Amino acid sequence: MTRKQKYTVVSLFSGAGGMDIGFDLEGFKTIWANDFDKDACETHRLWSGAEVVHGSIEKIDLDTIPSADVVLGGFPCQGFSLAGPRKVDDKRNVLYQYFVKVIEKLQPKVFVAENVKGILTLGGGEIIKVIIREFSDKGYDVQFKLLNAADYNVPEDRYRVIMVGIRRDIKVKFEYPLPEKKRITLRDAIGHFPEPADDEILEGGFSPRFMSRNRKRGWEEQAFTVPAMAKQVTLHPSSPDMIKLDKDLWRFGEGGRTRRLSWREAAAVQTFPEDMEFAGNLVSIYKQIGNAVPVNLARAVARELYRSLEGVK
Repeated sequence: MTRKQKYTVVSLFSGAGGMDIGFDLEGFKTIWANDFDKDACETHRLWSGAEVVHGSIEKIDLDTIPSADVVLGGFPCQGFSLAGPRKVDDKRNVLYQYFVKVIEKLQPKVFVAENVKGILTLGGGEIIKVIIREFSDKGYDVQFKLLNAADYNVPEDRYRVIMVGIRRDIKVKFEYPLPEKKRITLRDAIGHFPEPADDEILEGGFSPRFMSRNRKRGWEEQAFTVPAMAKQVTLHPSSPDMIKLDKDLWRFGEGGRTRRLSWREAAAVQTFPEDMEFAGNLVSIYKQIGNAVPVNLARAVARELYRSLEGVK
């Protein structure tokens, strides 16, 4: 069941639109979106009626961005990620400042920003304080919380920081969604999928990094975090269990086919609609899926935000 779309949304760093889809299903309507990835923009156009602008936010004239009730954004997080280099001066880390500029220009009722949990400890915790202060200086009460998507009908352990800023003059109080009582399993999500076609799955390329840890979760568990790099996508639950040989050294088990999740299975784990289509080649599709906010996590946040804006306790 979806709500009638009442509140307008501008989406920055929107990718294929995982967050946007979640919000669109809960009473919001994306009217304008932007991303640097050309394929992600084309994917967004395939499902949305929004104006989708391809290009760096640094080069977009802010006067061309329409006013909206809500601004969404998952500003680039590679520099904040625990999975990669975590440099305070990483140039990708300053792109949030363009997010701040858009907030200052549009003055939406609310903004919602998403990032990896590494942002909380970058610079000894000072970076998150700076980010919050900059948003606060633009007239917003800002709160943030670390959420695990697995608690919100997503069959995946995926921790993300969700930051919510509410313009002070509208006197709205937002509360984060409570975890669901029951978790969705891989069996629930992809147990009914047929064997993938050859062009839906990346074969081979299992690097020493891939083999440094267990890469398989079982049918009754939640998946490991779906990564953006195709070669790092984890194993399908039907694969034989991996066997630990030594510290940071594993090998594949025997007695069956070892394979990665197909892109369609990875998309289902990220709770995209099963009929969702993605633009680009296989590597690009995996990247778009791995970079996305899980749709159901976005829905949970959007549902509570809608209630807040409607004055529903």
